[in-house]
Parts: sequence; structure tokens; C-alpha cells
Amino acid sequence: MKMNNTWDADSYRDNFSFVPKYGEDVLKLLTVGPGSKVVDLGCGNGSLTDRLQSLGYQVMGIDASPAMLEIARKEYPNISFQQADALSFQLDTPADAIFSNAVFHWIDADKQETLLRNVSRNLRPGGELVCEFGGYGCGEAVHSTLEELFREHKRTYKKIVFFPTIGQYAPLIEKCGMRVEYAILFDRPTPQKGTIKDWIRMFDLKPFDGIPEEEIDEIINEAEERLRSRLFIDGTWYVDYVRIRLRARKL
Repeated sequence: MKMNNTWDADSYRDNFSFVPKYGEDVLKLLTVGPGSKVVDLGCGNGSLTDRLQSLGYQVMGIDASPAMLEIARKEYPNISFQQADALSFQLDTPADAIFSNAVFHWIDADKQETLLRNVSRNLRPGGELVCEFGGYGCGEAVHSTLEELFREHKRTYKKIVFFPTIGQYAPLIEKCGMRVEYAILFDRPTPQKGTIKDWIRMFDLKPFDGIPEEEIDEIINEAEERLRSRLFIDGTWYVDYVRIRLRARKL
């Protein structure tokens, strides 16, 4: 999958389980009936794929990360998982629905049309895309603070995520042969099990490529101190998530 991050699969499972947990709400947007073929695109460790199966769907999980799929296959040996790229995966028969949680924002803006055309290609006529991903303003407190610190360190911060508005994204979906039936953008401040430093090291370490480890530590420590007054609330760190949740149907 042409994503702008690599994953520590064990840490993701142990410390960032909120990602699939919040994804359970997205399942409610599916309108296909039990027995329908549903693909979990960017399935990660398979926990939501398993939830889809428990709802009576015929499921397949697709992900690009071998480490994530190793966990998924071990935890859910009765589910089919495939290592493939979101931009080019091919199903033997079209799906009734493609479900995706917390994936699309990791794909570059200039690859979004390729992604959506491939999703549409792998849906049957009338099939549905149901997904949630980061929307405009997601994590902006963290990203703007890191951008400021990079500038102070005479470095350039490159944001590795794509956070669109609904107004930007809906026309792209329609261009790719699907009709948007439901879309919402909403704030979801998200509590963390660990610290903001843990979050940066899991989800936003790519911009630090090529920077000496000592300087990485310095910047991340400085970021934690600057963000403390905004994101550390009653003993818990929060990240200022904004999400887009939508359902679209293939024409």
C-alpha cells in the first residue's frame, strides 16, 4: 500500500487499540446484508475484519504490512488475509462492500484518484464504499507545533498525511464512478494510552528521516512541553483528531 508510514505492529496493538475501537462505529454505515462479500481494506491486525465476520459477512482483509498481517493471521486463522497495495489490489470477484478505517489519509493527495478508481473497479455495480479517515484539521495542534520546531531547528517539516474537506473529497469520489450517499466531518479529541511522544513516534516519525537521533529526541521533547497546556487534560494526553466518515455507492 502506497502509505507514508511504517508500523511497529506490536506497539500498535498494545498502545493504539483505539484505532480499531473507534472503527466499530463506522461498521454501522454498511447497508449490505449478511452473507455479502466485504473487504477490509487496510485491515491492520485484523480486529475489525473479525468484527465484520461476526456480523455475518464473507470477509477478506487486505493490508500492505507483513508485520500487521502476521498478527492478523495468528489471531484470526479462519479469515483470509492478503498482502496487497490499496492502489492496485485485484479481487477475483467484485465485492459487495469495501470497508476501510483510518487508512486513506496515509495515501498522498496525488494518489487518491488512483485509490478510488481501484476501489470502484473492485466493487460490483451498486456496491458500497464505507470508510473513515482523517479530515481537514486533524492533529493540527501536533503538526503545527512540529512545523514550528522544525523551523527553529533550521529544518523543513513535511506533513505526510492527506486531510481533505468533504468539499474536496466528494467530487473526487464522484469522478471515480461512485455517488456519495452520506458524509460527515467531525471533531473527535482522542485520548491516548501513552504520551504525545508515543503518538509522534508511532504516527509521525517519517518527517524526521535523516535527522540525528539526539536531535529527534530534542524536538519531540520540546513538542511535548509546548503541547502540554493544550492536549494534556486531567492526567491524559489527547490528540485533536478530526474525521471524515462516509458511504458511497458504485453507479
